[in-house]
Amino acid sequence: MFAAALAVAVSAQTSLDPMRLPIGRPGELRVELGTVYDLRLGRASSIAEFAAAADAHRFVFLGEHHDNLVHHRTQAEVIEALASRGRDVIVGLEMFTRPVQESLNPWTLGWWTEDEFISRADWKGQWGFDFALYRPIFEAVRRHRLPMVALNVPRDWVRSVGRGGPTALSAEQRSQVPEIDTSNRNHRMVFDSLMGGHPMTGAQGENVYAAQVLWDVAMADSALKYLEKRPPSSRTVFVVIAGSGHVMYGQGINFRIGQRTGETGLTLTMGTAKAAAEVSRGIGDFVLITKEVPRNPGEASKTPTSPRGPA
Repeated sequence: MFAAALAVAVSAQTSLDPMRLPIGRPGELRVELGTVYDLRLGRASSIAEFAAAADAHRFVFLGEHHDNLVHHRTQAEVIEALASRGRDVIVGLEMFTRPVQESLNPWTLGWWTEDEFISRADWKGQWGFDFALYRPIFEAVRRHRLPMVALNVPRDWVRSVGRGGPTALSAEQRSQVPEIDTSNRNHRMVFDSLMGGHPMTGAQGENVYAAQVLWDVAMADSALKYLEKRPPSSRTVFVVIAGSGHVMYGQGINFRIGQRTGETGLTLTMGTAKAAAEVSRGIGDFVLITKEVPRNPGEASKTPTSPRGPA
């Protein structure tokens, strides 16, 4: 029903190029592959500068392509950089659903081997991409003994909304997530572009879009509920790791957190391209575009069977 892990790539083949939408900060910047850029200042930058800029924020959003090892290594580098600056880092993961939360801490604490973690946290059932792609993140988490948060809601909730709209959730399920507000036009533009500029229309199209919104509002809700249980501290930084479609242009999880807290956070959007390309300066606060390469069967497993929206 949904695209399985829709690539947020630089492309001029559709009327709505996901990387060049007129949302937020005006203008475009030409970026070279493999270099981090500060879109606020319009110049080349670094992970160290991103971490320094995050000093003023409680939330950091790291958008990825799920099957891109370079993106996950970059996320691990950001986690390391934040920890080295003395931040109390919390890592929130789109990959896990709320019911497996209790299976995350044993990895952080060093109680389980990698194989035990993969099995007991149900990595294959929860996500489906090769664990090796994400290993740099989990190694950084374990090295610094960082708490992890399962951000997502069960997949069947999303499937239900995708088929029947928000009312398809049971009363108990609705009580566990905020309202599925589909009125954000900028987010709808992002969604349409990620669907190739030709999204589904009619009632079914609205249901599919509502399912995407459910992901964002639920993951934002999971992050905020976790923070509510912790003593407030200016050193705390909550790092959200999710598909770029959930954070780009500040219209996804970051938008939903902003609605409730007024905090914008700091966003690094990652994408892929075949060569240097123009990107909108509104796509994030920082951007990293890496080389578009064919999927290597040795690095990533087959496409997950769990339905996913733009990632």
